[in-house]
Amino acid sequence: MTTKTLFITGISTGFGKALAEEALTAGYNVVGTVRNQQAKDEFDKRLPGRSHAVILDVTDLDRIPAVVAQVETEIAPIDALVNNAGYGIEAPVEESPMVEIRRQFEVNFFGAIAVAQAVLPYMRKRRNGRILNITSMGGLVTFPGVGIYNASKFALEGASEALGKEVAQFGIFVTAVEPGMFRTDWAGRSMRRLPRTISDYDASFAPQREARAQRSGKQQGDPRKAAKAMLQILEVSQPPAHLLLGPDAVKYVSDNLTAHQKEIADWRHISDSTDLDE
Repeated sequence: MTTKTLFITGISTGFGKALAEEALTAGYNVVGTVRNQQAKDEFDKRLPGRSHAVILDVTDLDRIPAVVAQVETEIAPIDALVNNAGYGIEAPVEESPMVEIRRQFEVNFFGAIAVAQAVLPYMRKRRNGRILNITSMGGLVTFPGVGIYNASKFALEGASEALGKEVAQFGIFVTAVEPGMFRTDWAGRSMRRLPRTISDYDASFAPQREARAQRSGKQQGDPRKAAKAMLQILEVSQPPAHLLLGPDAVKYVSDNLTAHQKEIADWRHISDSTDLDE
């Protein structure tokens, strides 16, 4: 059986690192993006011939197509793309500077879309492929203090779902993977806590910031089990458009959907009143 090749963005930490390790253990070829030469050298030595690293910042949109072409021609055809690279910013929406908002979207949304656009022509030609976009339960339900992060993940959720409908005809399946709280660096090194500027938010925001900081490193979710779940999804014939990971994600999103359904019902008399009278 031909060994499948995964292209994973951001393999140095978190889900990307766990997925790269589990995929190698399971027999996949793994091509992962890293940010520097040292990280590249270390991963290339992990399992020579099956572990390959490329230096790429996903915000370098002009370079992405060339990197993908290099992987396709010099390493192996990409069977599955996992858009994992991302981070979070923490601040009330009103306090968030536009430069930080743009940067959040450049990494979490535009970078992921650019990599997908670069990979899709090859997958379309082969009439086969898988794309996993790692979003978050925060792409389906919001939390105060991380609204800009939520927005970037909501955007990726929408694009993932629409893309899946567009490319299913070519034998390509797209899944938005929505983790809950896992023991990664998301709430630690990968969380950019912006300076506070508006005292009106102090009473409500300070406890939220403290709670997130205290949870870092104590989350119940196991990144390796999440990685195994993602590999499982890559092997099923009809993968889901959305995959929640973690009991907390299931609860938060289910509760949010229930509240949304109630709100629709409560206000339907107004919603249904807007058609033209015939």
